[in-house]
Amino acid sequence: MFNAVKTIIMEQIQNKRLIYRMSRFEVRADYQSHYLGTLWQFLTPIIQIVIYWIVFGVGLRGGGSSIGELPYIIWLLMGLIPWFFISPSMIQGSNSIHQKVSLVSKMNFPVSLLPTIKILSNSVQFIVLMLIFVVVLIINGVGISLFWIQLFYYFFCMFMFIFAFSLFSSTISMLIRDYQTFLSSTMRMLLYLSPILWDPTGDRVPPLLTNLLQLNPLYYIIDGIRNSFLGTAWFFDDLVYTSYFWVFTITLLLIGAKLHIHFREDFVDYL
Repeated sequence: MFNAVKTIIMEQIQNKRLIYRMSRFEVRADYQSHYLGTLWQFLTPIIQIVIYWIVFGVGLRGGGSSIGELPYIIWLLMGLIPWFFISPSMIQGSNSIHQKVSLVSKMNFPVSLLPTIKILSNSVQFIVLMLIFVVVLIINGVGISLFWIQLFYYFFCMFMFIFAFSLFSSTISMLIRDYQTFLSSTMRMLLYLSPILWDPTGDRVPPLLTNLLQLNPLYYIIDGIRNSFLGTAWFFDDLVYTSYFWVFTITLLLIGAKLHIHFREDFVDYL
């Protein structure tokens, strides 16, 4: 398994320029027939943010509600912006090999690059939205603190988990096509099972339910990003939960790499 992971990682490093070029092409190709072009990368999440805020902020929470001293819309954005990167990256990364393998099967092209290309192409939207959000935070009086340093740690966690998951899922999706449909439905459910639209520290959430929901690795990432912005906790404050996340992610990477290396010579046969 460790040799498989080494092989996959070396393929990413040796082809980093190719990954960058193809990710730029992916962004352009997705929106080339649209009048507004790549602007839709940002219009789509903005429209979704407005809808979630109207439903959960204005509707269910009465409009003027807040979480602590923070307006609900600001608190909501801390979870939604990472989610707008996580969800499509996991779904598209899982389908990336099935989409392109017939094109690259006759080339000397390592198919392990395909999930990474999808992840990198989606990262442009995430980076721009996150920079805009930082400006919004400062305007709303949320000052920059030392806790913001660990945002880089949680971004690394996010990229590593998505990569490990996409590597695993893209192989499973080639072998069992029903898996992709199942994954799309599961991601819609995970939006509500992760601390994005609701406060995990609220009085209405039983501790037992919170502990169960924390088994979801996305909970660790989103809650950690929010804690970093608000300056409420360091990642090493809960070493047990941090260890759980990395054991889960590394195990997923090991299994995913092993399956990928084992089956990739036969991917075309599964089309």
